[in-house]
Formats: sequence, C-alpha cells, structure tokens
Amino acid sequence: MQLQKYFASLARYHAWATARLLESNLAPISDDEWHRHSGLYFGSVHRTVNHLLVTDNIWYARFAENHSLRLPLDTELHADRASVIAALSAAVGRWTPWLATLDASRFEGELVYTRNNGETVHIPFAPALGHAFNHATHHRGQLSAALTAMGRPGPELDWVYLLQQKTRA
Repeated sequence: MQLQKYFASLARYHAWATARLLESNLAPISDDEWHRHSGLYFGSVHRTVNHLLVTDNIWYARFAENHSLRLPLDTELHADRASVIAALSAAVGRWTPWLATLDASRFEGELVYTRNNGETVHIPFAPALGHAFNHATHHRGQLSAALTAMGRPGPELDWVYLLQQKTRA
C-alpha cells in the first residue's frame, strides 16, 4: 500500500475512533465522572480530552501549516464539555482533506518544528505523522480504561472494525 493511502486510512480511523468514543461512550457519563480524577495521566476525562485537542492542534499545525504551536500539553482549551467535544470532533476531521493535498513524495521528506523548549527538531515525515495518530490512540485507550473503571462499557475502537465496516458496505 502506498504511504499516502495508508495515512489516508489512518486519518479516517483517527476521526472514526474519536467520534465513536465521544458520541457513544463519553456522552452519557455524568459531570462528576467527566471531571473526577480517574487515574489518567492528565487526571480526568475532561483533562484528557483537552490534551487530545491540544496535541491534535500542535501536530496539525506542524504538518499542515508549517507552524510550531508552543502550548503546554496540559492546557485547558475549553472548560465545558460541549465545547471541547465539538472542537476535538472538528480537529480530527481536518486530517483527511489535508492529506489529499499532499504529493506522494512528501512522505519521504522530513518534518522540522520547534518544541515547547525552543529546540528545533528534524525527523522523518512519515513516522512523525504515524506518531501523531498513534498518540491519540494511546489516550483513547486510557479513556476506554477509565470508562471500564467507572463500570461503563468501553467502545470497540480497533482499526479492524472500521476496515470491516468498509468491506461490508
């Protein structure tokens, strides 16, 4: 599979898994469960969803806008649930259209950006893009574990479920 097609599929998965988690599994939890410290790296579901938004914005700016956002990773971009969910839903949806604009040769290049500490980083483009999507998968997994600890069902978020849906359609 060509890298451009692979990453297009991964971007679709990123949007699908995020929507599934937000709409089906996190929507019904109480405000107390949303804000309660749940043993997650960023504490609560609320803080973790904000972190997903922060990092999606950071990586998208690096890749698509050639701009290095310098935000602390625990920044609370939205204090209320509806706003952070809407913002994250919009953020994950912008990857697929952007990827469609890239020339296949771009995946062989490098990504250059500035970290929060001011350090300039040069890394291979394709693995860095993989990291941006994989990082979100990591935190969606944490949120799934938090739901299970709350006695709620965790979502089926494996990429293979999206792939199976596409073959059935």
